[in-house]
Amino acid sequence: MSASALAADVQAPASVHQDALAPAREAIKAERWPDAIKLLEHAAEKSPTSADVFNLLGFSHRKAGALDGAFKHYKTALALDPNHKGAHEYIGEAYLLAGDVKQAQAHLKQLERLCPQGCEERDDLQQAIAAAKAKK
Repeated sequence: MSASALAADVQAPASVHQDALAPAREAIKAERWPDAIKLLEHAAEKSPTSADVFNLLGFSHRKAGALDGAFKHYKTALALDPNHKGAHEYIGEAYLLAGDVKQAQAHLKQLERLCPQGCEERDDLQQAIAAAKAKK
């Protein structure tokens, strides 16, 4: 999912006011990763139980090239919501960037469980894994 599609698609949970995430979404759309991270860290302080906010934080860290931060925030998102499809897709993509196809496949299996009829997150991770394998 592209940065602009992600920014438009993520629905803020009730605990996170839509207006509070608007600047972060704009930063993501513009691929201004440091700005997005700063805004999302503030949102996470206000809504520490929002898996969506932590998923966006992981996404922004990954896009900024900070895989350690990405993994930390994706894992938090999945601890808050083990069925968060976006977090499974994006942590799988992060594992591919780290060269760990096996871990990416483990998250694909979770998406197969969550989306037996298919879903965008499952399809995207499946394509990313296939592309990573083709490069080897």
